[in-house]
Amino acid sequence: MLIVIKMGGSILKEGTSNDLIADLKEIVKEHRVVLVHGGGVEVTEIASKLGKEQKFIMSPEGFRSRYTDKETIEIYTMVMAGKINKQLVLALEAQNINAVGLSGLDSAILKAERKTKLIAVDERGRKKVIDGGYTGKITQVNTELLSLLLENGYLPIVTPIALSQDYDPLNVDGDRTAAIIAGALKADKLLLLTDVEGLILKGECVPKIVATEVKEVLSKIGGGMSTKVHAGLEALNQGVKEVLVTSGTTKQPITLALNHQVGTVITNE
Repeated sequence: MLIVIKMGGSILKEGTSNDLIADLKEIVKEHRVVLVHGGGVEVTEIASKLGKEQKFIMSPEGFRSRYTDKETIEIYTMVMAGKINKQLVLALEAQNINAVGLSGLDSAILKAERKTKLIAVDERGRKKVIDGGYTGKITQVNTELLSLLLENGYLPIVTPIALSQDYDPLNVDGDRTAAIIAGALKADKLLLLTDVEGLILKGECVPKIVATEVKEVLSKIGGGMSTKVHAGLEALNQGVKEVLVTSGTTKQPITLALNHQVGTVITNE
């Protein structure tokens, strides 16, 4: 079975969980895994230390994102691909997992179209058009390199930075990156690890929900989870059989989620 796992930045902020890595070690004995990671909180902290305060914008759909100008994409690349990615490689190698750290720039694993304009909503709800900066929408995944690594027993760890048509690095959403990679590789499952137990509706975690039901409750889901749900729907539309959303801070989070014992399962039927 092929599983794509997205590890949220909130989990990384707490330190790479020994339970999570130990669980992953057991999973890779039987399954092929691609790991996509976040780390935006650490990017913000280091950028501030470097004197570059970060700006965040809200889209009309309610998605909050980092405004990425040229200086910010340089810091983002440095922290995400240079620091966090390699920390994960070291953590996995320490458990004898053959990990290969990559960004979307390497061998053009992720190609993206640069967004020329962004629509942002201010505190009063007024819309304004701003320059797109160094953000992008993924248009293509180079599955050849990822498949080659997987077939030879390696676990790729991918940083969500994509290559533009002008050969610039672009900031791309981590959840969407994981979903698109899962779809391109025809993965069996997409697992989104976050800092909450799953999709929460009316104060309770929903154990299972179908895509058509998800669309009806999108307006009731918070911004952070909404991004994950949209990514999950995108993966299902690309042929991924199952999307799992759960907390990555508990014991055996991967194993329990795959067995439908924790978190939320999203399917087409």
